[in-house]
Amino acid sequence: MDEPFLNPGISEKQPLHVVMVDPKVSSRSSRFAQEFLSTIIFTIAIGLVWIMGATALQKYIGGLGGIGASGVGSSSSYAPKELNKEIMPEKNVKTFKDVKGCDDAKQELEEVVEYLKNPAKFTRLGGKLPKGILLTGAPGTGKTLLAKAIAGEAGVPFFYKAGSEFEEMFVGVGARRVRSLFQAAKKKAPCIIFIDEIDAVGSTRKQWEGHTKKTLHQLLVEMDGFEQNEGIILMAATNLPDILDPALTRPGRFDRHIVVPNPDVRGRQEILELYLQDKPVGDDVDVKAIARGTPGFNGADLANLVNIAAIKAAVEGAEKLNASQLEFAKDRIIMGTERKTMFLSEDSKKLTAYHESGHAIVALNTEGAHPIHKATIMPRGSALGMVTQLPSNDETSISKKQLLARLDVCMGGRVAEELIFGQDNVTTGATSDLHTATELAQYMVSSCGMSDAIGPVHIKERPSAEMQSRIDAEVVKLLREAYDRVKALLKKHEKALHALANALLECETLSSEEIRRILLPLSEERLSEQQQQPQDEEALALV
Repeated sequence: MDEPFLNPGISEKQPLHVVMVDPKVSSRSSRFAQEFLSTIIFTIAIGLVWIMGATALQKYIGGLGGIGASGVGSSSSYAPKELNKEIMPEKNVKTFKDVKGCDDAKQELEEVVEYLKNPAKFTRLGGKLPKGILLTGAPGTGKTLLAKAIAGEAGVPFFYKAGSEFEEMFVGVGARRVRSLFQAAKKKAPCIIFIDEIDAVGSTRKQWEGHTKKTLHQLLVEMDGFEQNEGIILMAATNLPDILDPALTRPGRFDRHIVVPNPDVRGRQEILELYLQDKPVGDDVDVKAIARGTPGFNGADLANLVNIAAIKAAVEGAEKLNASQLEFAKDRIIMGTERKTMFLSEDSKKLTAYHESGHAIVALNTEGAHPIHKATIMPRGSALGMVTQLPSNDETSISKKQLLARLDVCMGGRVAEELIFGQDNVTTGATSDLHTATELAQYMVSSCGMSDAIGPVHIKERPSAEMQSRIDAEVVKLLREAYDRVKALLKKHEKALHALANALLECETLSSEEIRRILLPLSEERLSEQQQQPQDEEALALV
């Protein structure tokens, strides 16, 4: 009987078969043919890959601009078309009439305009104008606009380049673009070259930034090399003058530095009038009042304010811009966009109302604190509520009293939560306030010398361990003292705290006038109580 399921090799009927294949011995000629064919196929594949890569690279380089066709090893037949295009001056120039809010900077640049209009007036007496003018200041103050206005006022060509436009992924591109820019400017002299955000190429040289160093070296040579660039004035703007290379800012290159600050009240009024002159404006718009209520705003902020108000008016279908639309735009810039669809529970609203009321009560009753602009429990941006303050005047310096008042205002929200809801029910809503207060206290101790224990010294960035321990102790002391002051103040004005919180729960947003109107009866009541208390004590003494 057959056993079909037994494993092969365990019986004679199902032996284990091993098949041996005899290898074929190849001749030398066939082996050589196979190797030769493999080599040819591999070479063809590598060639195709190289051709495809070179074609793609050539197309990419063709999309770059501003290098120019001149240079060692370059050829007009192989240079990309965009790189051979002549650099032309900008046509969209301005005049001093378009620049408002920086009169001091304009006065310093008037002699540049006079030189460009009449160079012989200066060269006749042997005078030389600065080769480079560096405009510094915060973003949005009008540095680029001021440079364009100089060119427009003098009626000369204006070449504009951004600092980031010089560099590409290929080494040497930046230096060639600098040469091309100055070659084009020489043909149009007298003229102005303006490099915006020059810190992109003019920052302090580092060993590992070889390509950037070449661009900067070429710029230094063009500004003050063997070849004189007569009639070319190089202007540049930056927000970070401290990081520029010293060789760039030395006399003979950028030897004149002009600061373009934020506009003052009169400057803001002029800027607002400039942006509103081509728009229909209602009779209730007081430009001077808006300028007073926007301290710290620069020209870009004011332009944005007018634009937001114009969009708001268009959405509402209004024929003219009115005061409420401009106020809406200011609140949107200062406080953020309203999040009306965000759902908040009643408990969360109540806690937010007392938190913001704590800030407001402290600001109203602390000497040196900024006036309140508005208080709201309407979520705006990432905040559930906020109290905004605006200084009554443009600040040039800040006193210790004002800094301590800021500390107290920061603590107002956290202390109000603790007094009303208990110490165990305080929330994370004061995280940002505590962060701001801690940084402010560190600034007072480390930078301003406003600590009796540390003394009037400026602490370096990395102090010793002992000094850091003393700084930390003083910071904690300032914060604890502010917390105690605010706690005593809010206990004293607890009725006002409840009244303001209830008003916020009802109205959601209150202006400074509305807040004062709500708290005025309580302040009068408290004043009468204070006057009555000595009389009662005197009567008791007589008895």
